[in-house]
Amino acid sequence: MKKLILLSLSFVLLFGCQSSAKKEKEQTENKPITELSIYNLPEKWTTQEGNDIELKQLRGKVLVMVMIYTSCKAACPRLVADMRNIEKRVPKEYKDKVQYVLFSIDPKVDTPERLKTFSIENKMDSEQWLFLRSNDEQTREFSAVLAVNYKKISPIDFSHSNIISVFNAEGELTFQQEGLGADYDKTVSKIKEEAQKIK
Repeated sequence: MKKLILLSLSFVLLFGCQSSAKKEKEQTENKPITELSIYNLPEKWTTQEGNDIELKQLRGKVLVMVMIYTSCKAACPRLVADMRNIEKRVPKEYKDKVQYVLFSIDPKVDTPERLKTFSIENKMDSEQWLFLRSNDEQTREFSAVLAVNYKKISPIDFSHSNIISVFNAEGELTFQQEGLGADYDKTVSKIKEEAQKIK
């Protein structure tokens, strides 16, 4: 009898938790998007897997974003290293609540196949890492949202800002880290702070 009662309680708790999680997800999806959110942007981006997505599909996670190009030999390798170091310093308990997103400023060269190869070469091929590309016009528009300036200075090189941006689960900008090899403490603290707000 005791076993039967315990079993019944287990089912109630299990299905109760699943039902609660489902409700929270539905509430997030049905919640209006604020005016300051990047989830208002309707454009589609192509991932390193060749899938087309809208940014609002990332809603519900803390986003850590940077703009790079894969053939870069100067600043980008440092930015990529910064992103990896930030990811290492964010506690594992927040892993499922954070998405690291790298946007290409050179969509002609950075095809999905190239981005995929780059992600593997840099050990950034787990689900936490997302590489995105689009057309020149859309990339330029989105760079303005991130306050990233970039300019082509040769057929294969760009000069560009070195900014890592943190967005909350609703797609609102909450923090920016500027410069290469900067102190990550504030960035990691902000990621943890925003991740803690996600149920």
